[in-house]
Formats: sequence, structure tokens, C-alpha cells
Amino acid sequence: MEDQEMQLKVRRVSDKFTESMYVLANEPSVALYRLQEHVRRSLPELVQHKSDMQSWEEQSQGAIYSVEYACSAVKSMTNSSLYFKNIDSLLRQAISMKEQISSSQGRRKRAVDASALKEGGEKHGSGM
Repeated sequence: MEDQEMQLKVRRVSDKFTESMYVLANEPSVALYRLQEHVRRSLPELVQHKSDMQSWEEQSQGAIYSVEYACSAVKSMTNSSLYFKNIDSLLRQAISMKEQISSSQGRRKRAVDASALKEGGEKHGSGM
């Protein structure tokens, strides 16, 4: 009886040892399987997030470029105030010259009209 009892205990110990060895041997495989399972489930979502982030980055880069371009345009406009002052001065000079030309043309026309009247008056007066 003691011999059977000893065999039963030895068998239990060896079964437990075998089971432990089996679990230890297969544990990396189970871990890798679980890891693969996790990757398969979460990968599509991660890919979508990556795509969204790239799209947002492109939009942000476009907005940043637009803002920088607008800032440089505003800066160049403030730097161009000297040019606008020169244009204003040249326009004023052109207007003044136009007025002088118009004034001198008006005087010449009046002088020509006056001399034509004198000549016309003399012709009419001498012809009678």
C-alpha cells in the first residue's frame, strides 16, 4: 500500500512538473499570439490616426505658409510708404504742371481770340 501511495505521489509530482514545463515552453508562443492579436485589432485604428495626423500637419503647414506670406506682404507694404510718398509728390507735381499748361493754353487762346477779333474788326471797319 505504501508503494502504491508513493507511486501516486510521484506520478502527481511528475504530472505537475510536466504541466509546468509545458506551460513554460508554450508561454512565449502564447505571449506572441496575444501580441499579434492585439496588433491586428489596434493597427487599423493606429493607421487611421496616423493618416489624420498627416492630413492635419499638411493643413497646418499650409496655414502657416499663408500667415507667413501675409506677414511678409504687410511688412513690405509698411516699407513701401516711402514709395507712396514719392508717388504722391509726383502726382502733385503732375497736377500742378497740368494746371500751368492749361492756364498758359487758356492765355494763348484768349490772346489768339483777341488778336483775331482785332484783325476781324479792322477788316470789317476798313471794308465799309
